[in-house]
Amino acid sequence: MKIGELAQRSGVTAHTLRYYEKIGLLSYASRDAGGQRCYDASVLVWLGFISRLKASGMPLQAILQYAALREAGPTTEARRLQMLSEHRLQVQARLAQLQDCLQMLDQKILGYTDSMQRMPLYDQALPPRQQRPPPKRPAKAG
Repeated sequence: MKIGELAQRSGVTAHTLRYYEKIGLLSYASRDAGGQRCYDASVLVWLGFISRLKASGMPLQAILQYAALREAGPTTEARRLQMLSEHRLQVQARLAQLQDCLQMLDQKILGYTDSMQRMPLYDQALPPRQQRPPPKRPAKAG
């Protein structure tokens, strides 16, 4: 498939696909007689995996490291497993943090939908904001 079709099917822009190829995240595509890139459909699975790693917060440098290990073959499976397991722990921690945030938001929203259930610590009236007096300037010598 041509780069435009791959971009459409993968949700990754053609510009990004070219960049991935340049940095080694994608293997160089074969070229047709006109010099246009031709991709095998199997690249869609790899791009889906890359997209999920990025969406889950894995830095591009780590994804590149994983890709290099993948290309090196089966002898790197233990290291790849370790990388994915460590990243999974980070994703789990982030999910727990987001779950806490979601719970707080749900409570706050509930408080606004029913004023009798408002959370007193968050909704206490703040004291009036006091302004600082303007700085005193020294008298001009004159």
